[in-house]
Amino acid sequence: MTLSQLFDLENHGPDTFVGAGRQYPWGGLYGGHIVAQALRASAATVDAPMEPHSMRAYFIRRGDASEPVRYEVDRIRNGKTFCTRRVVARQTVGAILNLEASFQVPEVSPDVQTIRYPQGVPGPDSVSNSSWSEVFDRRSIEPANMPDDGREGLGRSMSWFRISESIGDPMDPALQLVHRCAFTYLSDDLPSESVDRTHPVRSVDPDPHGNYYGASLDHTIWFHRPMRADHWHLHDFTCHSLTNSRGLAIGHVFSEDGIHVATAAQEFLLRDARPRRV
Repeated sequence: MTLSQLFDLENHGPDTFVGAGRQYPWGGLYGGHIVAQALRASAATVDAPMEPHSMRAYFIRRGDASEPVRYEVDRIRNGKTFCTRRVVARQTVGAILNLEASFQVPEVSPDVQTIRYPQGVPGPDSVSNSSWSEVFDRRSIEPANMPDDGREGLGRSMSWFRISESIGDPMDPALQLVHRCAFTYLSDDLPSESVDRTHPVRSVDPDPHGNYYGASLDHTIWFHRPMRADHWHLHDFTCHSLTNSRGLAIGHVFSEDGIHVATAAQEFLLRDARPRRV
């Protein structure tokens, strides 16, 4: 599977696009794939030099991997330096995802990085690949090898990620969009692990009998600086709250040379699925 096959969309009328789904190991669609396609659809209605700086997606229904996904874009606002788009992803069952994205014309301004890159983390070349897809490499850091640097939250989860296929020059605005869509695809993989590690039962129970049900509820990304998704990035997530069966995971993403390129947040539903006694 190539990036072109993952992200390419067909134009089906004004501000309407159709993308192909894909069967994943767990049997359904992968949320990061649909979010990335929705971001790509929103960007198709925005003129250069604007680029996405933030997006938030709500997962509404479980998607069907056997049918395509229709993306309907609403041009909420066109401004001089910012514009806003809303995208609804639909299948036969109805809406499966709602995404809002904001775009900005790049500006010259002070550049201050306030989140520190974690020191002492094993490099990607010293960790085995644990990816579930040929599209990307994932090198997970064991908890014993994570730094004790006072990062807020519990259930810390850290992994190196990169897209397997070369994307090209990140300074080309069209390719920088592909890098951001590819990063969006990757960014949905790790947050649930942080919530799992925070849960007082799931953190010690491998759950072989499927006693717990998990699902992503929403996903937010803030793009801070240009990125290159086909190079290694460290994703560093911790869970900041777990209540009402919802865990909030917040992650900082760094390039291999320590640049904070993005921040991501996700609410993940982790529910005890066993019948309740009355």
